[in-house]
Amino acid sequence: QVQLVESGGGLVQAGGSLRLSCVVSGRALNGFGMGWFRQAPGKEREFVAAGNWNSGDVDYADSVKGRVTISRDNDKNTVFLQMNNLEPEDTAVYFCAQHRGPWPTKDPAEYPYWGQGTQVTVFS
Repeated sequence: QVQLVESGGGLVQAGGSLRLSCVVSGRALNGFGMGWFRQAPGKEREFVAAGNWNSGDVDYADSVKGRVTISRDNDKNTVFLQMNNLEPEDTAVYFCAQHRGPWPTKDPAEYPYWGQGTQVTVFS
């Protein structure tokens, strides 16, 4: 069974940084795109970032572009989301998800596997 486990969330002051990790097991990391999503209380799930490991292309939401970077470590079967210059608006539960194929999109319906989420809270 495919399992995704996020970690690295926490409480950080505005302007600070966090690096979220997502360890993937039960399915090869290569060949399947990865996405990061977030959900704030009372809000719908929101796309944050995605990585296409075949092409190397990455995609970011406009709200986080320039402040976040998605990357991977194949040896550790782990995907990361480096977040810098965090803002209170970034406060949410962050989820990693594996796409059904190698070309991830912004549509959460195309991600069959999800982690449990990790809380990120940014205060000012």
